[in-house]
Amino acid sequence: MGLIKAPTPVAPLASISPLLWIKRDDLSADPLGGNKVRALEYLLASVTAGDRVVTVGSAGSTHALAVALYGRQLGARVRVGRWRQTMNPTAGLVAERVAATAESAPIFRSPAGAYVWAWRERLRGAHWIAAGGSTPLGVLGHVNAGLELVEQIDAGQMPSPRYVAVPLGTGGTAAGLALAFAIARREIVVVGARVVPRIVGRRGRVMRLVRATARLIEERSGEQLPPVRKDALRVVHEAYGGSYGTETGESRAAAMRLDDASGVQLDASYSAKGFQVALDLVEDAPTLFWLTFDPRTLQVP
Repeated sequence: MGLIKAPTPVAPLASISPLLWIKRDDLSADPLGGNKVRALEYLLASVTAGDRVVTVGSAGSTHALAVALYGRQLGARVRVGRWRQTMNPTAGLVAERVAATAESAPIFRSPAGAYVWAWRERLRGAHWIAAGGSTPLGVLGHVNAGLELVEQIDAGQMPSPRYVAVPLGTGGTAAGLALAFAIARREIVVVGARVVPRIVGRRGRVMRLVRATARLIEERSGEQLPPVRKDALRVVHEAYGGSYGTETGESRAAAMRLDDASGVQLDASYSAKGFQVALDLVEDAPTLFWLTFDPRTLQVP
């Protein structure tokens, strides 16, 4: 299943800072891009027409929408177990799209309820896709994305950044990028802006995902990969806002600043907080903001 349109462009944000760049991963696929599709390139590869697919996510999960959309394009019957979250305008619109796109998308009081429901679906033979697509197989898509960026740097499309800022949820994007930069032997630090509870958005959890993905690559390639340095991944907890989906004054201001400079829109749950952290980082060194949200999410029929 060929989903990805690569490479996605990199562009300067010179009107904000001469040291700031953006990776437009919102343009990674049609009709819906963003980082989740990178993982689905692998996770939906074995799905065929008539299959049943189940996943879980928050009420306004872009992962849930991407699975529902691309699974349906394959002719699969997609069911999504969701849980309540703090809603913002973007999350509300995404939630409506999920309900309209998936075969079934019930909302439970807690993640536990959604996971129990999904477990029952799996017992009935549904193809399971983990929350956020953050499994070693899904992370391979983000490793490819990181190596894609390295090729763009080497081709002179942008200077090598010191930092790459991403929102940090289930951790697949951060894990894949950190592993890619280690493979390419680049001293680029991945900085994740935590947007989920600390029990999920922990550095240790992301590093375990890095190691599991590295083992998968080594088993398939027969080659040993270089280790990911301890200082190659950082987590910024201050952007969280107290609950998933909570918009903060700082993230709102960051989103408005990017919109004014480039016309690129961000979502309050994830990407605005990632850009907020990028603005802080660029005061210290060259920084790339990895755009994981596709504004077209809001127009998917």
